[in-house]
Amino acid sequence: MIKKTKRLTLVEQVAIQIEDLIEAGQWEVGSKLPAEPELMAKFDVSRNTLREAIRALVHAGLLETRQGIGTTVKSSSNLGIALERKIQKSDLIETLEVRLALEKEAAQLAAERRSNEDLKRIEECLEKCIEAAKDKEPQHFIDMDIAFHKSVVKATHNQMFIELYDHITDSLQSSIRDIMSVRGSLNDEYEVHSDLYEAIRLQDTQLAIKSVNAYVKKANDSLFTVMEGKN
Repeated sequence: MIKKTKRLTLVEQVAIQIEDLIEAGQWEVGSKLPAEPELMAKFDVSRNTLREAIRALVHAGLLETRQGIGTTVKSSSNLGIALERKIQKSDLIETLEVRLALEKEAAQLAAERRSNEDLKRIEECLEKCIEAAKDKEPQHFIDMDIAFHKSVVKATHNQMFIELYDHITDSLQSSIRDIMSVRGSLNDEYEVHSDLYEAIRLQDTQLAIKSVNAYVKKANDSLFTVMEGKN
């Protein structure tokens, strides 16, 4: 028996259009949506229809509405929402294992595929990591550390890789912060990054893997220290 195709309501159509625009990058995560009159004109709908569509996307986790701020983009896709919910239920070990697995594969692919523009971006992020480490600015270093790894992931030219890594950024910051609190020093961290940058510059996949393996070992050792301290 052939099922009848479900006809979408006007609210559902507007919600889908907003979602498509977000996934296309027109409105980035953290950015504020245009004012209601502009959106009403854009989608050619009434205020009530627009508000219902936005409420549906807020409920789904794609948008966030806060008093005095307005409506902002919370996630760039339904995939991001699903991952965020899964990460929230996962422990630090699981999150770190996924992060390091992604970084290992990304390092190898980046070494194979990086362009000169990619290399320049990676080098700029590395320099900022080193600067933050020397200035002993842990929070700034964490931000630059993630920016460095994201620049490596971007050099894979694999869009799914890039999106997956972007979606777990918040959890990455938490895991790095826990590890940094145990290490107490930033010096070892950017030395490993320098090795990884050099491997990518030389397009040496084996050296890239070796560099990440060294980073993984340090991260795991620090993680066990964190977990033991909590017991």
